[in-house]
Amino acid sequence: MTNRPALKTVLFDLDGTLVDTAPDLSETLNRLLVRHQQPTCSLESVRPYVSHGTIGMLGFAFGITKDDPEFAQLRQEFLEIYENHLCYQSKLFDGMDEVLEFIEEQNLSWGVVTNKPDFLTQPLMQKLSLDQRCACIVSGDTLAKNKPDPAPMFYAAKLAGCEASECIYVGDAERDIEAGRRAGMHTLIARYGYIENDDDPDQWQADGNLDHPAELIDWLCNCKATV
Repeated sequence: MTNRPALKTVLFDLDGTLVDTAPDLSETLNRLLVRHQQPTCSLESVRPYVSHGTIGMLGFAFGITKDDPEFAQLRQEFLEIYENHLCYQSKLFDGMDEVLEFIEEQNLSWGVVTNKPDFLTQPLMQKLSLDQRCACIVSGDTLAKNKPDPAPMFYAAKLAGCEASECIYVGDAERDIEAGRRAGMHTLIARYGYIENDDDPDQWQADGNLDHPAELIDWLCNCKATV
């Protein structure tokens, strides 16, 4: 780290890293299952699939892939339900508000880079009163490419007024770490997030791990001291 530029911006994945959206997404999935006369799923069984979006959740609950003929219709129904139940139970992960306050007190900026569609990302950030605090919000359809492509990472850095090498990216999926690494950012794995049982984060080649959001404060202090 001593050869890297000083850290200026902390970027977060949204679902499973910054915000615990699993309760609302699980409720949405169960409403869809009831509509199609299928048995519902527990929150804990759904949680590991949330970071994989509709592909992961619908695949888990309905046993289909994105290539199945019924996938597109189910996805559309899911998104319509979710749009109307976007933020009933979703909230910052425990300790994350203190992390954001620390980042702001250190005169660093922070932002979001997510694969969530913008028509869901923006309202969610607004409902949580986060949209005016962050330096950038890059959604899954902001650009032509999304994670694991590094293009959204470079764009977020530009919006935040810094270079990608001056950013750290925190995420709970392999594509998050891949995108951050390809952009030349520091990368940290949010192990408290939505990681599937068969995932192997030790193979993602991140710079570090966080078992709790508050650990990011210690990491930032150490990074600042050693840069």
